[in-house]
Amino acid sequence: MGRTHAATGLLVGAASVPLMNLSSPAAVLAWTAAWGGAALLPDFDQGGVTWNEGGFLAKPTGSTVVTMWGWVSWAPARLVGKLAGGHRWGTHDPVLAPLAVAVLALAAGRYPLTQLPLLAVVTGAALHACAPYIPGRLETTTVGNLALSLTGAWWLTYHAPFTLHWMPLALAGGTLVHIAGDALTRGGVPRPLATLPRAAGGRRARMSADLFVTGDPRFETPIAVACALTTTVLLVRSTGAWQHVHTLAAHLP
Repeated sequence: MGRTHAATGLLVGAASVPLMNLSSPAAVLAWTAAWGGAALLPDFDQGGVTWNEGGFLAKPTGSTVVTMWGWVSWAPARLVGKLAGGHRWGTHDPVLAPLAVAVLALAAGRYPLTQLPLLAVVTGAALHACAPYIPGRLETTTVGNLALSLTGAWWLTYHAPFTLHWMPLALAGGTLVHIAGDALTRGGVPRPLATLPRAAGGRRARMSADLFVTGDPRFETPIAVACALTTTVLLVRSTGAWQHVHTLAAHLP
């Protein structure tokens, strides 16, 4: 589910910080957050509609990244889902999906006006998925999430004290983390390149470790909490905040 994908993406992002030459704590946080948001991108292929009892008002439904901005995010997700061949096909290909995301990030990064919406999508997805761990409910509303996402993307694009040359790597890595997580579930993911073209044979074209059931709270909650706590510890150490914790503790009775 969304929060577990985001939590595992954040964890891998935080764990990979020592491998990167990141110039500041802000860059460390941006790198980690990019992994968390990108770990939701493959589910941009899943969207539906529910109607009220009278059958008049429709409400968009689907994954975390599809519903974060209401109809604004739902409409392109429907197109992506059709192009991908349905849920857990094209956008979950272990080779094609990370490659496509990396190329998209590389192309978008050439111009601020194209980079900004891509960053907004990643930011909004991470906020929506991590809502259970964030005080308040602003990030769960369509307008609130959109406002926060655009503000964060605008700051990263025009005012961040570092460059975003690592965006293709972070987004491709987060996408691969999502696919690896789904490969552990009963539904599985396509085998590499099985969607080019979509292979016949059903189960033969898919792979699954069959270790978990998607959405089962017995698995989802412990994994998400453990990843969130570990990520916090890694970020405290990698940003240098660990020293401030020791200093504060020394002044306590």
